[in-house]
Amino acid sequence: MKAIVTVMLKDGVLDPQGKAIGQALHGLGFATVGDVRAGKIIVLDLAEADPAAARAQAEEMAKKLLANTVIESYRVDIT
Repeated sequence: MKAIVTVMLKDGVLDPQGKAIGQALHGLGFATVGDVRAGKIIVLDLAEADPAAARAQAEEMAKKLLANTVIESYRVDIT
């Protein structure tokens, strides 16, 4: 089973990488781009057959290691 963990900075936390990407896109002529936020996606292969158990494991991993929950939020999707 795969768990996809998406980690993003929380609203209100400065995102210099997103700002740089937005400025670069404007420089390339993509004037319609507004605010840009950068994050990360972590794909986990889990040896778990139960989707609920896989979600619980991935959420625990996100809380303990994958996301800094002070400044980042995360979402877990199971496929």
